[in-house]
Amino acid sequence: MKILVMSDSHAGMSFMRYCVDYVKPAHVIHLGDHYDDATVLAQEYPHIRFHQVPGNCDRYRCDPWMAEVLSYPIEGVKFFMTHGHRQMVKGGTGRLLADARASGVDAVLYGHTHRAECYEEDGLWVMNPGSCGSYSGSVGVIEIQDEKISACAILTQTEIAQLP
Repeated sequence: MKILVMSDSHAGMSFMRYCVDYVKPAHVIHLGDHYDDATVLAQEYPHIRFHQVPGNCDRYRCDPWMAEVLSYPIEGVKFFMTHGHRQMVKGGTGRLLADARASGVDAVLYGHTHRAECYEEDGLWVMNPGSCGSYSGSVGVIEIQDEKISACAILTQTEIAQLP
């Protein structure tokens, strides 16, 4: 089962649609900055489950009561999902990782920095899919088997364009 993770789309809808069509995920996670982009995609792909959090650029696009952190299991894996601005990730991920570990999750997903990364550290998966709205956009793909993350990868717009 695949999860497509996107962030910082900033109205870059064509790459987002291409990634949904290419990856064929069961779930899409959008980590903010143009929350509306994921809302549009959810309407276009009603068979896919969408999970969304607002980012710092969404304060006027979303209701003020909307949760900026979601933490719950998807296909048996517990995720901590946030844009990352409240955890000040541009200055480092210490606070983010502490919050995630305190929540007892298996994986933490964040955006905001536009720098893609995916790694496992002491049993905690960490992913920032980068920005799917930039010229050299990127997304993350997580594969889950038997209620565990079996693979985690970053796909760039350049890599996807070179695939058959």
